[in-house]
Amino acid sequence: MKSILTEERFNFISDENKAFIIAFNDEITKLGYGFGGNIGSGYCWGNYMIIYSKTGVKSKKVVARIYIRENSIILRLFLNKLDNHRDYLENSQKFIKDVFTGEYGKCNHCHNDKGGICRFRKTYTIDNNYIEKCNGITFEFPEPDINKLPEYINLLKEFYSIRKTAVTK
Repeated sequence: MKSILTEERFNFISDENKAFIIAFNDEITKLGYGFGGNIGSGYCWGNYMIIYSKTGVKSKKVVARIYIRENSIILRLFLNKLDNHRDYLENSQKFIKDVFTGEYGKCNHCHNDKGGICRFRKTYTIDNNYIEKCNGITFEFPEPDINKLPEYINLLKEFYSIRKTAVTK
């Protein structure tokens, strides 16, 4: 990862943000996720985007993205079945919990419903509050801090538990 970020096209990324990207990549790789060595176009999310999915599997379910913008980066985590992780979220640090309970990403009922169900709506309850978020812009951590990296990784571990396989001899 470090060598990729030295490419001239990434000169605009601050040293601090490069350090976060490298550290995040190192940690998520330990969990069995990777980006395939390609930092692609960011489309409408930024200049570039790094997409992380499970390595060594046919189905490439996205678990995280880093959006690289002109002056910042954003860490976005793709999380499901939030009610199953309610205790964890309710007891998480404020900077984690705020992403799940704050106004950003609030569902505005854009009438994307089919049969009364919107496939883009995330619904869950935290601290007895029913929350609806739009899946298109959920669970983003703007300006992720390298000092908070262990908490981001713990959050991923909570939602994507590492299954231990039996060792046979």
